Amino acid sequence: MVALTAIHDWVDAPGSVVSWGPSPGCLAKVAQAPVRAVPASYQQEQHIRTYREHSANGLEMARLLIPAWNIPGRCDIRAMTYVINSYLRRHDTYHSWFEFDEQDRVERHTVANPADIQFVATKSGEMNAAQWRKHILNTPSPLQWDCFQFGVIQRADHFTFYASIDHVHADAMFMVALFVEIYQNYSALGEGGAPIKLPDPGRYLDYCTRQREYTSALTLESPEVVEWLDFLRRNGGTLPTFPLPLGDSDIPCTGDLITVRLMDSHDSDRFEAVCAQSGVRFLGGVFACAAIAERELAGVDTYQVITPTTTRSSPAEFMTTGWFTGIVPISVPVEGMSFNQVARAAQAAFDSGMHLANVPIERVLELAASLPGISKPGPGVPMLSYLDIGLPPLNPVVMGQWQDRNGTLYTDLGAANQIGMWVNRRDTGTTVTVAYPDNAVARESVAQYVDMMKVVFLRAAEGRADSVSSPRIPRATV
Repeated sequence: MVALTAIHDWVDAPGSVVSWGPSPGCLAKVAQAPVRAVPASYQQEQHIRTYREHSANGLEMARLLIPAWNIPGRCDIRAMTYVINSYLRRHDTYHSWFEFDEQDRVERHTVANPADIQFVATKSGEMNAAQWRKHILNTPSPLQWDCFQFGVIQRADHFTFYASIDHVHADAMFMVALFVEIYQNYSALGEGGAPIKLPDPGRYLDYCTRQREYTSALTLESPEVVEWLDFLRRNGGTLPTFPLPLGDSDIPCTGDLITVRLMDSHDSDRFEAVCAQSGVRFLGGVFACAAIAERELAGVDTYQVITPTTTRSSPAEFMTTGWFTGIVPISVPVEGMSFNQVARAAQAAFDSGMHLANVPIERVLELAASLPGISKPGPGVPMLSYLDIGLPPLNPVVMGQWQDRNGTLYTDLGAANQIGMWVNRRDTGTTVTVAYPDNAVARESVAQYVDMMKVVFLRAAEGRADSVSSPRIPRATV
């Protein structure tokens, strides 16, 4: 999905901070919200359980999505208060909170009347970057209702708006709906107009119900489950692992992010043309380059990875805040194949596996609990995502405004033992952001991997990718 930037890299001029959180009366009403029969989605339940496990072990967890962008002038606090409350009341994921019952099941409590949600502004005074980062990172946990907050950092001629939303209520795609609603509504009010009329969003609780109904009907004989099990067995009965060393996973460490430009705009256009000549989209070429990089670095015969994709299925859901992300398993043969062949195989693997995003891996493991040789994934699972911000499901006009306003999606950094890679194409070129365990071994492996990816991308863009057999580059130093 959308690439992330580490919040510790957010450095800007000091400013006066105003933040929005629930009023005491609002908290009291929400605390009385009754239990609803609508279950948490698989994404939500896995997130809540992982948070509890991290906390029990004294570990921090990367859990916050923090979009931020600039707006000219001085913030009209009254108008922003109206806009924030309208947004929260409009999206039903914010109307719920979760707890564990006596049988260790996740229970959902839901506010009956969205008008009971009332966020109010609090002036926090002048802050520098380190102070507002700490302030934002104090966003409550997913086991508290108010695990989301909003704020502005006012400077002389502009202010920065930010939101800090726990992942339990959103995926990275939520920034589009948030930006449209907050920025456009605030702009309309600031110009003396009425709030803009937005299309009705979908209901995230309907998605949760639909997901659980679908997954409860699955069995070990369901074709989707069989496909997932085949993928797991190709990887020793579990999800794949990154082919390069990542250090001792028994030693907890925080994560870190690195972003590298793979190609400029000219080379990105040339790469796209090469992909088109091969009969694939840019996405197929991205997976092909990763596959070839792994072949040359680690000698793998078949590239194995998972990739996230949205499970939104209607125009309304694309305007809905919630966690709609599933994963697709990708297997691509590499040995003895040209770039064109690998790219076509990668594109076919992605297209044919898209339906598996609706089958949570947690559900597959539940069904396979009694099968020999199938196990939960361990550390080092690689994930590769590709997104072109100029193509659907993103809106090019909206994303242009996002970039003009210096829009950035930040995240916190908790304990990490997996590898996440986000390849993003913009009008300025193509980049890769990698999240990895912040230790010397993993840092060197990731540097080596990214260096090789860049070599393979440029080689393909220059038309020198007829064969995957090329000299290995020297091991990277850091």
